[in-house]
Amino acid sequence: MSVRNLQRLFAPRSVALVGASDRPDSLGTTLLDNLLQGGFKGKLYAVNPRHERLGDLDCYASVADLPEAPDLAVICTPPATVPQIVRQLGERGTRAAIVLTSSMARARDARGRSLRQAALDAAHPYLLRLLGPNSAGLLAPGLGLNASVAHAGALPGRIAFVSQSGSLMTGVLDWARTRGIGFSHFISLGDSSDVDLGDVLDYLASDGHTGAILLYVEQLRYARKFMSAARAAARSKPVLVLKAQRELDAVRAVASESGALASQDDVFDAAIRRAGMLRVATTEDLFAAVETLAYARPLHGERLAIVSNGAGPGVLARDALLLAGGKPAQLGEESIARLDALLAPGWNAVGTVNLYGGSPPERYHAALEVVLKDPQVDAMLVVHSPTANVDSSEVANAVASLAGSASRPLLSCWLGGASVQEARAIVAGARLPTYRTPEDGVAGFLQLVNYRRNQNLLMEVPPSMSGAMAPDRAGARALVQEAIRAGRLLLSDPETKAILRAYGLDLVETRAAPDVDAAVAAARAIGFPVAVKILTPDVMHKSDFGGVTLDLDSEEAVRAAAGRMRRRLAELFPQARFDGFSVQAMCRRAHAHELIVGAATDPVFGPVLVFGQGGVAVEVTGDHSVGLPPLNLTLARALVERTRVARLLAGYRNRPPANMDAITAVLVQVSRLISDIPEIVELDINPLLADAQGATVLDARMRLALADRSGSTLDRLAIRPYPRELEQTIEWQGAPLLLRPIRPEDGPAHMAFFAALTPDDIRYRMFVRIRELQPSQLARFTQIDYDREMAFIATRRNAEGVAETLAVGRVVADPDNISAEFAVTVRSDLKGMGLGRIMMQKLIDYCRARGTREIVGEALPQNARIVGMVRKLGFEVKVGEEGVREMRLALR
Repeated sequence: MSVRNLQRLFAPRSVALVGASDRPDSLGTTLLDNLLQGGFKGKLYAVNPRHERLGDLDCYASVADLPEAPDLAVICTPPATVPQIVRQLGERGTRAAIVLTSSMARARDARGRSLRQAALDAAHPYLLRLLGPNSAGLLAPGLGLNASVAHAGALPGRIAFVSQSGSLMTGVLDWARTRGIGFSHFISLGDSSDVDLGDVLDYLASDGHTGAILLYVEQLRYARKFMSAARAAARSKPVLVLKAQRELDAVRAVASESGALASQDDVFDAAIRRAGMLRVATTEDLFAAVETLAYARPLHGERLAIVSNGAGPGVLARDALLLAGGKPAQLGEESIARLDALLAPGWNAVGTVNLYGGSPPERYHAALEVVLKDPQVDAMLVVHSPTANVDSSEVANAVASLAGSASRPLLSCWLGGASVQEARAIVAGARLPTYRTPEDGVAGFLQLVNYRRNQNLLMEVPPSMSGAMAPDRAGARALVQEAIRAGRLLLSDPETKAILRAYGLDLVETRAAPDVDAAVAAARAIGFPVAVKILTPDVMHKSDFGGVTLDLDSEEAVRAAAGRMRRRLAELFPQARFDGFSVQAMCRRAHAHELIVGAATDPVFGPVLVFGQGGVAVEVTGDHSVGLPPLNLTLARALVERTRVARLLAGYRNRPPANMDAITAVLVQVSRLISDIPEIVELDINPLLADAQGATVLDARMRLALADRSGSTLDRLAIRPYPRELEQTIEWQGAPLLLRPIRPEDGPAHMAFFAALTPDDIRYRMFVRIRELQPSQLARFTQIDYDREMAFIATRRNAEGVAETLAVGRVVADPDNISAEFAVTVRSDLKGMGLGRIMMQKLIDYCRARGTREIVGEALPQNARIVGMVRKLGFEVKVGEEGVREMRLALR
């Protein structure tokens, strides 16, 4: 990932159009007209050897003839000419270009390369960034830059729109202009041969002119890069996604139920959710959502109160809320009493507040104040229908007057056309979200709910897994390698369970038997009753042909059932391989739920996890959710809560709640297994029996594949898991001290560490005085993206056996891994004992191994201790603005 030279692309001071023309309807003419009419504030140059002037511009024969190297070049020449033009631009000093030329992926040069690759090769030595080819261009309205083929310009604003479709550009620009929606940037990526979604997200995340980012996505190629950039961007501003080409069914051949359940669209949804972004279904939803997120107050709950001036519209809104699974607010007794004094009898209409059509603006204001202050209300939707005796504009002024004092989201719907147009404008001017129908208003609220949920997953600090068994990774790896050497890539139930046992899952005793006699012996050893299942890799659903028999209570019953299964397999599937029988103890748990926990491999995002309702009808019920590893307990619980079966797991009638801790522990351990062993490409645990006592694996199967050894085994994961290989134990002060990367579960210890710092130490670290860490800050410090930043902690157990954090060393590299900024903090009572130097050396070693070019940092003048320490480690120290010490260590 790289943002190098993207400033030249998105905020150029000069632009050259290579291929400028005056030929009617040509690409060069359209681009030149748009550049001239856009009002670009920088310098414009035209390049075409056939012209001396084009309009009011001098025209140059070649790039070499330009009076200066332009920041940005726009190329619209024939495909064969593009690589040479790119090389000339690079030699001249240009560092960014937009290539609108198409068909470059298919055409070849004399060396057999695609022309697209040839252009990339020409740009690489000069770090020249390419947008395209096959791009429709970009617009930066704040600069007056329209370097695109759009038939109309864009209004200036604070929304960045990034599209993988050039043809969508003109339609969206037209649509947005009629609604007064403006943009900071409008970017058509084209083929994304160089600059792609990840690069653009990284740039826009830190762009001060952009308040929200909208993405139109058709396909992704680099999941790790996209996820890292998306998670970073979503922490700083709303990111909304419109995804085309929905695929509801898995399109790849799979040998597992989990693989069949995890459609590519489900996986994409899981990725968007994990990154803290919001996915929408339509273009209109995209812009409605950004208005809602930009205008609405932060949402802290999910209960919506509905206030209307008529029963019908209010009930329609409530029906829409219930139909979508939303939560209506129930007003408290104090609020009801106050509304009784304000409103006419019967105002409480089917759970909504009915003000009736004749309510004057003053009554609106008073009633809305009551509802907004109710502690059981998290947001409010006001639905207004025009009436003959009340001016809608005056009602809008009453609603708008609450904008400044409302601590909760206040949304409004103005039913009608011309008669409420002014009312809509008044409310919009007060920066309150407004909608045309009750259903639209509810949809806007639910977008807030979904966005809040996704952001919470991004920011929440998860609990630790107390008492969790450390997995036997070496043992599990050995079993997998043994199976691969033997050519067994589709593992049976007993073989899979042996691997799951190494990760601490609770299993029903199971034995493999090669023939009927061995099955009888296995049943005798286990104890009756038992279940017997035939083992064959060629039939997925064995129960469909009688390949599973339960509750066998004698040797004779086992012998008869096993013989019958063997004959049925031979009759119905004569080509199927017979691998013997699986014999397991019967698990009698009357109130247990049948669940499925599994893993599959997505072609873009790599390993994914599946949870849902299990049993033989798993594919029919369709009740499942998909998540990306690695999981912690918080993410695992969210995965469970997105299914319908979660409501059953909570208990009902005489069935007690299932042990949710046991279920989430299984998900976390399976996540670890999939992350640790790249050869596992599919896994089914179905059913996983779950009740109040725990969660037990009944049946399991696994598919293996040879791991790709071309790069790191972790590269297949869309999100890099905890880097256990960076853990190090050293001796310090006569006792062992563990240096390791920070984990989300370190939140409580990090809070205690922060509380043990003196005010001066906090100011030295953050340059400001902070009394306590906010939840979002704590999450930001402990939930890091290991792919682009690192935080090491020094930790040990105190006398009570509680792990405590003694020091933290943090380093954040730029996306190009050129420069990394460091910070080291030692607990205030441990200063002067060498711990700071230990942490600093750990950061230096890490950055050097990662190939970072330099480490930099800043310190207040009063922080002499850190300045003295880094000087001893070879840092160069300079005095910067306001006396701040600027520290730098060149690593290579």
